[in-house]
Amino acid sequence: MSYFTSRGLDLSSMQEELVRDRIRTLHREAEEHRRAASLQRLQRAQRNAERASARLRSAILRLV
Repeated sequence: MSYFTSRGLDLSSMQEELVRDRIRTLHREAEEHRRAASLQRLQRAQRNAERASARLRSAILRLV
């Protein structure tokens, strides 16, 4: 192999590794986004449950 052919393979290999690294990064970021979205849904559900509980307590107190 000549110097240029060998160098071309090295660059190709480096580019492939950069692409694989970028794909891994995108997958990791997507997972972080899914976790954040899940956490937001959980927090919203907790707030809704707390409001419902407060309304229920208020309604019970009005009956007593």
